[in-house]
Amino acid sequence: MFQLLKNDPKTKARLGRLTTDHGTIETPIFMPVGTLATVKAVEQQQLKDQVKAQIILGNTYHLYLRPGNGIMREAGGLHQFMKWDKPILTDSGGYQVFSLSDNRKLEERGVTFKSHLDGSKHQFTPESVIETERILGSDIMMVLDECPPYPSTYEYALNSMHLTHRWAARCKKAFDESEPLYGHRQFLFGIAQGSTYKDLRNASAEAIAALDFDGNAIGGLSVGEPNELMYEMTDHITDYLPPHKARYLMGVGTPADLLNGVARGVDMFDCVMPTRNARNGTVFTRNGIVNLRNAKWKNHHKPLDEDFPSDFCSKYTMAYLHHLVRCNEILGMTLASLQNLTFYLWLMEEVRRNLAEGTFADWYLPMIEKVKTRL
Repeated sequence: MFQLLKNDPKTKARLGRLTTDHGTIETPIFMPVGTLATVKAVEQQQLKDQVKAQIILGNTYHLYLRPGNGIMREAGGLHQFMKWDKPILTDSGGYQVFSLSDNRKLEERGVTFKSHLDGSKHQFTPESVIETERILGSDIMMVLDECPPYPSTYEYALNSMHLTHRWAARCKKAFDESEPLYGHRQFLFGIAQGSTYKDLRNASAEAIAALDFDGNAIGGLSVGEPNELMYEMTDHITDYLPPHKARYLMGVGTPADLLNGVARGVDMFDCVMPTRNARNGTVFTRNGIVNLRNAKWKNHHKPLDEDFPSDFCSKYTMAYLHHLVRCNEILGMTLASLQNLTFYLWLMEEVRRNLAEGTFADWYLPMIEKVKTRL
C-alpha cells in the first residue's frame, strides 16, 4: 500500500504515496481529526474543496460508545454514515481508554473501562477492537495498545511494551481471520511503544516490524515529555522501522512538530490542535501564530494574508474575525478551524514540493522559525 518515491539526501525526510480503495494519499500528510464522525465546525465538502484533506481520522472508542456498532453496521460503515468518500484511519481507542486511569482495569485479556458518558462498563480486547474497526470500515485500522504515561519507570514501560506486543499479535491474528464488510480493502498498522527509553524503542520497533503490518506507528509520544525529547525519540526509532512501510507519529502536533517529524523520517501525522486551538481563537498562518482575542486586532480593518487560499486570510478583516471570536459566534469558530486545517494541509503540500525539488533541507528550519513566531 505504500510506495517510497524519494529520500531527501540531507535529512531523513521521505516523499511517498499510500494507495487505498478510497483514494491515493500523498505523503508526508496531516490527517484532520474527525473523532465523532465529524471534523468539528467543518463540513465534509469544505474538507474536500478548501482544506484539501486527503484522509481523515475517526476514533474507535468514541464511535463504539455512540452511535455504537449496531447503528454503524446498519449505516454501512463510517464512509456511508458521514458521507465521506476519501480514506479514513481509525485509532483503536487505546489512548482514550488509558487516559481514563481512574476508571479502567488493565488485564492480559484486555481493558475494562467505564464510559465517560454514563459510567457504564465496557471491555476492549484486541479481538473486539478489530471487530469494531471492521464494522467502521476504515481504510487504515490501528491495533489496540497501551499508551504509557510520561514519565514512566523503566519497569512499567518494559511491561507495558510487552503487553502491547502480545496484543498486537492478537490483533494481527483477528485481522487475518476476518474479512472486510463493505467490499473495500482494509489495512492494519502496528504501534511501537517504549516510552522514552531508547533500548525499549529499539526492541519495540523490531518486534512490531516482525509482525509485518501494512504500516507502523510511533505511539507514546506527545504525552507530556519535552519537545526535544520527543524529537530525539522520533529520530531514534525511525532508524529501526522498515523503510518500505509508512511511518505514522500519533497525536502530533504543532506546525513546528510536523516539520521536525518529517525531517526525522515520519510520513503521517494527526492532532486535534488545529480545530481545538481555532475554537479558542488561536490560528496558524504562513507568518506565524495569531491570537484573535488580542485587542491589537480590534481596529485592524484589513485581511491578514490576501494571497493565502482561505476566506479567513484573504476575505475577512481581522477586526471582523476578532469581533466574531470575542462574541463566541459559531462562524468565527468555523472560519478559524478552516484556516488552521487549510494551513496544515498547505504546509504538507509545501513539504512535498520541497522534497520533490530537493530543497527541503534548506527550507524547513527557517520555516520552523517562521511558523513559531507570534504575531
